[in-house]
Amino acid sequence: MPRSQNKVAAKARRKKVLDMAKGNFGRRKNVFTVAKNTVEKGLLHAYDGRKLKKREFRGLWIQRINAAARLNGISYSVLMSKLKTANIDLDRKALAEIAYSDAAAFTAIVNKVK
Repeated sequence: MPRSQNKVAAKARRKKVLDMAKGNFGRRKNVFTVAKNTVEKGLLHAYDGRKLKKREFRGLWIQRINAAARLNGISYSVLMSKLKTANIDLDRKALAEIAYSDAAAFTAIVNKVK
């Protein structure tokens, strides 16, 4: 019995990988075996990048909150501690946005916890 082949699915699978490798230099964009390795490595970096992005944004929020807090005469760690004891449930993202865009509202929050 002859071996069955599924050319349609195989071609679609290769085309998908070559489309993802578009923009690469040399054989990385048009030779399937080389492009496959490039795409796999790129997807791994993309996965790692999504995790790193979260870390970097949290750091940015902390820096913004700390800078605004110090302008109001309090350190970041003391501010976060007092917010927790005062049962003010604002996450770092929201606090950073308030500190960045509305200094008066941030000052009011700091004065409430002092």
